[in-house]
Amino acid sequence: MESLRGGTYDLAVIGGGPAGASAAILAARYGARVLLLEKGNYPRQKVCGEFVSAESLHLLSSLLGNVSEVLEKAPRLSRARLFIQDKSLAVPVEPAAASIPRVDLDAALWKSALNAGVDARDNQTVQRISEITPLVISTDTHVFKARSVINASGRWSNLRRTGNRNTSPDTGKWLGVKAHFCEAQAPNSVDLYFFKHGYCGVQPTGLSDETGATEINACAMVRADVATSLPEALGCHPELRKRSQSWRQITKTVTTSPLMFRTPEPICNGILQVGDAAGFVDPFVGDGISLALRSGALAAESLRPLIEGRVTLLDAGRSYAESYCRDLLPVFRASSGIRRLLEVPEPFRTGLIFVLHAVPPLARYLVRRTRQ
Repeated sequence: MESLRGGTYDLAVIGGGPAGASAAILAARYGARVLLLEKGNYPRQKVCGEFVSAESLHLLSSLLGNVSEVLEKAPRLSRARLFIQDKSLAVPVEPAAASIPRVDLDAALWKSALNAGVDARDNQTVQRISEITPLVISTDTHVFKARSVINASGRWSNLRRTGNRNTSPDTGKWLGVKAHFCEAQAPNSVDLYFFKHGYCGVQPTGLSDETGATEINACAMVRADVATSLPEALGCHPELRKRSQSWRQITKTVTTSPLMFRTPEPICNGILQVGDAAGFVDPFVGDGISLALRSGALAAESLRPLIEGRVTLLDAGRSYAESYCRDLLPVFRASSGIRRLLEVPEPFRTGLIFVLHAVPPLARYLVRRTRQ
């Protein structure tokens, strides 16, 4: 195993997704010596709705810097359509969101991190982190030292040695499944198809093939006793089944499971947690990437006084936890409440759709409740 040469990093970030990259880029710009470790080859396809809400587009633009082409060419989505049973409801997305293929977004953020001076390394699986300062990070091939660590390694991180395991009362195993397809005359909207114990989101990516067909992302979250594959999930809603019959799949299907919801936890064992490592928000609210970017930015901002030698790691962690609970926790609470609302028995859901149709400001309010 190769040991670190060249001293101690100010910050080690474990996980190279939007949350980790956001933290690494900003910390490097604050003057920190930053190490970014990703366990696999980078970038790669991941299960993701690829929806970036307007609330984070300014932050994303700042993070990308001169690697902003991926954002500039992203289509803007100003409308959401909800399909529940045989009813549909159109809701404006104001301001408009962006649709960015996850593999392109991750590649652009990784490149921006390198441009910022981050020591970014893939194929580095972190096996353990010491509990004394400086923190010793051990991978299968290297040993590093850092004054602080941010965990951005996802929902099932092995870095969560203890921590809060409280989950939602939902029963059954949930899985996520995604692939890209080509569709002729795809609507320029984000479409959510709800069915019993699951839903599927469909939206354009802005790309097209030689025939002019639009590339779309279809990403479903479904209970495993309802569907275990993307074709099965697409068949769970009559309108979606009919629509998808003409699609042509152009990427491999990717899956992730189990999906479980728990109370967000911004700090665990002295390590700042960002993105899904801190808390997994229900994907239907379309704010997963946004929360990842913003939690990474909050963590970097909270560590800035530590980097500058003005506070202790304990102080920086407390500051991050306070900021997280104030700025991001309300989104988790709102999404959990709305998801429970959509899971009410069928007669009540029909009444709910009727009310939302009759009172458009109420529908817009529910959308705003998932934004901060």
